[in-house]
Amino acid sequence: MKKKVLFIAGSMNMNTMAHAVARHLEASFDCYFTPYYCDGLLRKLAQMGLTEFSIIGEKHRERALQYFEEQNVQIDLDGRQNDYDLVVTTSDLIVQKNIRNSRTVLIQEGMTDPENLMYYLVRLLGLPRYLASTSTTGLSDAYDAFCVASYGYRDLFVAKGVRPEKIRVTGIPNFDDAKKYLKNNFPFRNYVLVATSDSRETLKIDSRKRFLRWALNIADGRPLIFKLHPNEKVERSSEAIRKYAPDAIIFDSGNTNEMVANCDVLITQYSSVSYVGLALGKEVHSYFDVDMLRKLTPIQNSGKSAQNIATLCREMIEGEMPDRLQRKNYVKPLAMMTRQNLNRKHQSFKYKQWKIF
Repeated sequence: MKKKVLFIAGSMNMNTMAHAVARHLEASFDCYFTPYYCDGLLRKLAQMGLTEFSIIGEKHRERALQYFEEQNVQIDLDGRQNDYDLVVTTSDLIVQKNIRNSRTVLIQEGMTDPENLMYYLVRLLGLPRYLASTSTTGLSDAYDAFCVASYGYRDLFVAKGVRPEKIRVTGIPNFDDAKKYLKNNFPFRNYVLVATSDSRETLKIDSRKRFLRWALNIADGRPLIFKLHPNEKVERSSEAIRKYAPDAIIFDSGNTNEMVANCDVLITQYSSVSYVGLALGKEVHSYFDVDMLRKLTPIQNSGKSAQNIATLCREMIEGEMPDRLQRKNYVKPLAMMTRQNLNRKHQSFKYKQWKIF
């Protein structure tokens, strides 16, 4: 019998990343998929419809199941049906009870949130990591290997306290081949693209008025296109945009990466599409320091990240890695870099002798 692998996805980005890795494993292993799920109190809150702003909400769950069915992959809802030889998850903000004793690979989903007050409260008081959102990615230590987007992110996670011997710089699917988006059928060219965030929907502090005025100042009269985040309330966001930019074009669906490929300028708040813009050499504006984002930008390896991650998974399944920890390819970094180091405009990274995965 084939050994079994469970992929825990969630958002559409998570779904497609997990599926990309599974394509390299499905010939040799039994691959199953589940939307993101939770236990205990969170599960009850989700059943009451109080978590719709997150990936454990019913909306994301239904979208994930629809995607799995369209792709004709095997579904094991909440990983209940089988015992698995390996679990591949796209988030460790929640570590589900039924995977805590499994060999696990964590894949970085994309950009992580900034370290705000809640992040420090979670670290100081030992509160649940999900309260600080993706700023606490990797801090569970409940995995055997953590596949990250770039060497810059490797240093960022190490500075936060992630065990460096568990990190693999594999690149991540969906962000490792930005040039492929240059060939597209999106009808517009030479505009300023504003990719909004779901800060209000995820209960973060956000002044949409301030953001829109900032975007209009950068655009300086050039054509504007707004791409709404999938989680945003379309009617509310569109109304605010039309108030300040009545001539702007607004999209609430479509391929954001192709829109980035055709723009001259990209404006974001806290969005992973910033990395697509930077990889394509676009003028990028963000609430994050753009020099820092350049150092964090996912490596561009012509779409080989999924294969890199699958190779690591295969090694773990076939027992070529020691139980619960793998040190084979870890090389001590030249310096333990802090977040302050990462924010310095002229701080450069040097990576001697580091391997990709």
